[in-house]
Amino acid sequence: MKDYYGTLGVSRDASQEELKKAFRQLALKHHPDRNAGDKTSEDKFKEINEAYSCLSDPEKRSHYDRFGTADGFGAGQGPFSSGAGFGDIFEDIFGDLFGAGFGGQRRQRPTKGNDLRYDLDLTLEEAVFGTEKVITFPRLQKCNTCSGTGSEPGKQSEVCSSCRGSGQIRYQQGFFSVSKTCGKCSGSGKIITHPCKQCRGHGSIREQKTVNLKIPPGVDSGSRLKISGEGEPGHYNGPPGDLYVILNVEEHPFFKREGTELFCDFPISFTSATLGAEIEVPTLDGSAKLKIPAGTPSGKIFTLKGKGVPRVGSVHRGNQLIRVYIDVPKKLTQRQKELLEEFASISTDETGKSFKDRLKDLFTGVEN
Repeated sequence: MKDYYGTLGVSRDASQEELKKAFRQLALKHHPDRNAGDKTSEDKFKEINEAYSCLSDPEKRSHYDRFGTADGFGAGQGPFSSGAGFGDIFEDIFGDLFGAGFGGQRRQRPTKGNDLRYDLDLTLEEAVFGTEKVITFPRLQKCNTCSGTGSEPGKQSEVCSSCRGSGQIRYQQGFFSVSKTCGKCSGSGKIITHPCKQCRGHGSIREQKTVNLKIPPGVDSGSRLKISGEGEPGHYNGPPGDLYVILNVEEHPFFKREGTELFCDFPISFTSATLGAEIEVPTLDGSAKLKIPAGTPSGKIFTLKGKGVPRVGSVHRGNQLIRVYIDVPKKLTQRQKELLEEFASISTDETGKSFKDRLKDLFTGVEN
């Protein structure tokens, strides 16, 4: 009794996917073209073919599990007599070994065109409020003169003489035949004898494409917009690729963004911080009034609600955070100096000492 499960190295309850995976690995390992002249590998290759041809068929496998043999179901005949299904599996398995389809003739299938990328810079205001942009970029487009055929109008391409229109060249490989993409027609099965003068037979030309973009509010650096169908044209009547617009938000000279919040530093005068005041501060919406309480220290943070950045798809905006700092004047008039000196001389703490007295104690080491 032949142990087909042992031959493939799988358990008796292995799924079809597990069987296929095991067969693929062993078949590639012991394939005669990879082991030229190795009789052991050739015999092993035949064994795994026999095992898989039995276990991959539900009826054969059931009979084998019950009686220990697949006699009467064609076991032992090898992959070439086990039906089209097994041939399809072989085609899938050996496609990467030979660089093309195994067995039958394949034409090039419709494939999607290449995707394109466009990098777009935005100001902070454009990112916060959204905007519309018109971008222009080069891309391949279907030739209007030949409608993408590559041939002059009124002219037809000819059937490739090498592959006879199949797009594949079939030849003997070891003890079975394989097919590869025809090098003469690149798999198209046709030869362009009268190339289009506009596109020189390529079927596409490079032109400048203009697209209108609507940028939603709240985007940030790294945000990506997908414009379907604006990439390069597909091959063999396949769909066009897509355009991906990658956004980059430029740094702002005053505001710093962190998520949905805006941060900024704003100077206030010594008198405003001491006595309190109502000042105007900048926002992305224009100026806004901010009340400064008396005795505000430098570094105090104030919040303006709803003056930040919205999340994409939301109308609600984050906050703007304003950190104030006391702007120390670099030049004073004589009168300003006199007033500040007078202020310093009469300023006392809870002990009744003036600022000058506290400064003097600091340098003389006198304790309060």
